[in-house]
Amino acid sequence: MLKTGLELKQQQKLSPLQIQTIKLIQMPIQELEQKVRAELESNPVLDDEPDSDSDTEPRDVSIDAIKEDGDIPAYRLKVNNWGKDPRPEYNTFSVQEGFTQSLQRQLGFRDLTPHQREVASFIIGSLDDDGYLRRDIDSLVDDLAFRANIETTPEEVEEMLRVVQDFEPVGVGARDLRECLLIQLRNLRQSPEVKTAIRIIDECFQDFSNKHFQKICNKLGITEEELKAAFGKIVKLNPSPGGQVDDSYVDQSQQIVPDFILDERDGVLDFTMPRFNVPEIRVNKKYADLLMDAKGSSERAQKEAAAFVKQKLDSAKWFVEALKQRQNTLSKTMRAILDYQHDYFLDGDESNLRPMVLKDIADITGFDISTISRVVNSKYIETHFGIFPLKYFFSEGMENSEGDEVSTRELKKVLQECIDGEDKRKPLTDEQLVVEMNKRGYNVARRTIAKYRNQLGIPLARWRKEI
Repeated sequence: MLKTGLELKQQQKLSPLQIQTIKLIQMPIQELEQKVRAELESNPVLDDEPDSDSDTEPRDVSIDAIKEDGDIPAYRLKVNNWGKDPRPEYNTFSVQEGFTQSLQRQLGFRDLTPHQREVASFIIGSLDDDGYLRRDIDSLVDDLAFRANIETTPEEVEEMLRVVQDFEPVGVGARDLRECLLIQLRNLRQSPEVKTAIRIIDECFQDFSNKHFQKICNKLGITEEELKAAFGKIVKLNPSPGGQVDDSYVDQSQQIVPDFILDERDGVLDFTMPRFNVPEIRVNKKYADLLMDAKGSSERAQKEAAAFVKQKLDSAKWFVEALKQRQNTLSKTMRAILDYQHDYFLDGDESNLRPMVLKDIADITGFDISTISRVVNSKYIETHFGIFPLKYFFSEGMENSEGDEVSTRELKKVLQECIDGEDKRKPLTDEQLVVEMNKRGYNVARRTIAKYRNQLGIPLARWRKEI
């Protein structure tokens, strides 16, 4: 038996103005300025000079002067340069992007055939965030064939991998920690200490990993002083040459232009936003005449020309309105963050940084969480104690022994202090760090300690042990 019926579905469709606003909100200031310049060049209706046409004052013309009728196809009256938002997720400050670009740039300086360059480029794209290649050679050969349509051999992949391993930062392209350390040691001046360090990593890596110092001395026939000197070279090496993205926000090499500048006077917080001149919409006399002449005209060519002007007018109106909405959204969000983290922004003391998530600011401003995430990503504020990404001020929280809520950033700071003050001959294990944190009033689980320790780039206790 067949059943028929009607089903109503409610579907939200973004307007061109909403799409334009979303795109502008997620842009940092540099991209926004480029976007404004591009719009000024592409849309003749937009103008950033207040008195550019003072000789001929344009007539006040409504964009509704031209009505849609049968002479103008409906599609010609629609602005068709608004596509689906290509990045619904927010932009992030990506170390990996700069890292990969750097390797590709170095590849461009090598004298390779186009085929070799393709293989090497594929290897670069296969590296993990920390700079390691965790794919075996045979798998890479298969991937090159099936995914990139590049026929190669294991020998050629090995050869191109050695090329990549010669790039900066030294150690990139290693397949494991042992190879990473050896690459770095072999790039140093071959002093007696470095040569001994190479022997330790090459011949006694397992004993080195387990800190079995006496076994190493016995196997290599070296003294404890020689071991200490070699160990001093090894501990200065970088076990993660590619770097990693986490929430510790260490200084990066990318150029940063702040979107906000903090102003603190006698405990009162305010901010400014570096801006440009928002162009005012005006219609040049020739466009006004074209619109007025087209009204009631039956000539198809003139009608189509008027439709083109209407498209440009709509586009200009949406763009300027989107700029205003962006300014309002960023300003309102930044004000909410300043108020929420008022005590922190007075002097930058991390112990005053309150737990804060996107929903907290969304509730204050009335914006969606997705809007707040677009605002805080790729945006920076310049303060009297440094420049910070807005994401820095967001963190989850937990209660201390006194029932006060503290941020994860404060917990990490205390954890770092515990590790800095430990006896390096007997470094604290994660279980012992739990006890130390509890003594200071922070009740955290061992798995939480391990998580924060990894995010801070601090190795396990056995790796922190010193002779």
